[in-house]
Amino acid sequence: MNNVFVQLAIILGLASFLGFFIHKMKLPLLIAYLLGGLLIALWGIFDIRTSEALSFLPEVGLAFLLFLVGMELDLREIRSFGKPIIISGILQVVITTILGTFIAQSFNFSLIEAIYLGVGLSFSSTIVVVKLLLDKKDLGSLYGKLSLGILLLEDLLAVVILLGLTSTTSVLGLGLTQSLPIVSFMGKALILFSLALLLSHYILGTIFKAVSESSELLFLSALAWCFTYVTFSLLLGFSVVIGAFLAGVALANSPYHFQIQGKVKPMRDFFVALFFVYLGTKVNFAHIGETYQLILAFTLYAVFVKPVLFLLLLGSFGFRKHTIFQSAINLSQISEFSLIIILVGAEQGLVGEGALSVIASSALLSIIISSVFISQGRKIYKLIESFVGFFERGHQAIIGEEAQHELKEHVVLIGSHQVGEFLIRFLQKEKTPFVILDFNPYQVEKLIAEKIPVIFGDMGDPEVLDVLNLEEAHLVISTVPDRENNELLIEDLRSRSLKIPIIVRSDSFKEAKLLYKLGANFVFLPDVVSGEFLVEMLKNHLSDRDYFEERPKIEMEKLSRKNLAWQG
Repeated sequence: MNNVFVQLAIILGLASFLGFFIHKMKLPLLIAYLLGGLLIALWGIFDIRTSEALSFLPEVGLAFLLFLVGMELDLREIRSFGKPIIISGILQVVITTILGTFIAQSFNFSLIEAIYLGVGLSFSSTIVVVKLLLDKKDLGSLYGKLSLGILLLEDLLAVVILLGLTSTTSVLGLGLTQSLPIVSFMGKALILFSLALLLSHYILGTIFKAVSESSELLFLSALAWCFTYVTFSLLLGFSVVIGAFLAGVALANSPYHFQIQGKVKPMRDFFVALFFVYLGTKVNFAHIGETYQLILAFTLYAVFVKPVLFLLLLGSFGFRKHTIFQSAINLSQISEFSLIIILVGAEQGLVGEGALSVIASSALLSIIISSVFISQGRKIYKLIESFVGFFERGHQAIIGEEAQHELKEHVVLIGSHQVGEFLIRFLQKEKTPFVILDFNPYQVEKLIAEKIPVIFGDMGDPEVLDVLNLEEAHLVISTVPDRENNELLIEDLRSRSLKIPIIVRSDSFKEAKLLYKLGANFVFLPDVVSGEFLVEMLKNHLSDRDYFEERPKIEMEKLSRKNLAWQG
């Protein structure tokens, strides 16, 4: 069983088998991967401690995932939420560490072990949340950006803690960490972040332009860059997560990042599956009988108490209740970083096997429960909306000055980036009244400066739609790719008994058919349909409601014949 191919066959076969049933239950596939790892550890199919398949490959998946996230992230957007992210993230870690220490001590753990456990309880899982946000296509949402910002802050705090725990380790053999751990950390962090930005501006663009003629060479160069920067991050004492993320950020503004993403994503899915299987194998069943009460207490804290803390903290900054709810449930689990912190304590003889079992077991349980909650977020929100409303303090949805006029016979445009830019220029040229809904604060500020009517808010929040005066609207266009939010938009219009033509975006034919059945008048797929196509269609039919009423039947017939909806 020590052959890596045999181990991969067992891991992938078991993950696929469980994944089939999990997918039928409409639950996230990572639950199947975690259960697969749990079963491998329980049955002892092979020795996981010496497994070649689980010793290195899972960390490659972690690097790929954060590399892709970095490429999809605009740091200007995260910076716009800097204050709520920093204050909420730090306060939650401090409060949870104190409460977690007290809980662990009440179960007869020593003070040192209790502190380690409290710290471990305070961190949420970046890889779990990012994986689920990518699956739901919510990484670009307002609550997705808040969640990611807090998670990255927690990762940095975890790195600081790890550096403190291992402060006897010298940096590059110079002994700096021994003498000045805090100064050393700040200096290394500055070097790591600054170098990524400098290389992005002055060197990487030239390199990738030179290799872009060959897609294969472009892909290999991207991987070389990713692993080179991860190596540099590790040499400075940081994690794979931070290094891979910054490598991706450095390519975020590259014109080639879409092509790179398309090549990396299939590899990412394979390696990420191995990571979650690996995480599942970390549960030690030998100590569960002794620690099950604390495991249950920690799991309940992570799943229910931590989200309430985030509801309180984020609500105090004026975010709307839908945004704070989604952000809170995204952070309702224990991190894989927590396991690393406890392992470091165990290596130093400060933490026993019992504490390690508590964190591994409660992390696994909280990740499974949290994954279900995140995937069913819409339904849960409807059930507890009034409870979440208690934490809402004011409204952060900012109406641009030019959008405050009375809206009538207007076009509602949701999302102003890429395709939206073509539509804005067309509507301005035609002097058609319109209003934009966007959750990107950088984009909103830009539009307000140009005196374009814009409202800051997330279309996933039902209450934000009330501001758009939909009853008087002439047409609604959503350029946002999120299927669930587009479904919510269509359902909202139909529940108001409004017969407004609605155009929405989809990224697949299957989703397009579903959106037509729900009541969309036209569904466009941006991989083929450009912004110019929509402009041309609106130019000819903007005032023709009969055209939009007839489109769903015509487009559905074309889709059923496997012809593209934009032919003819």
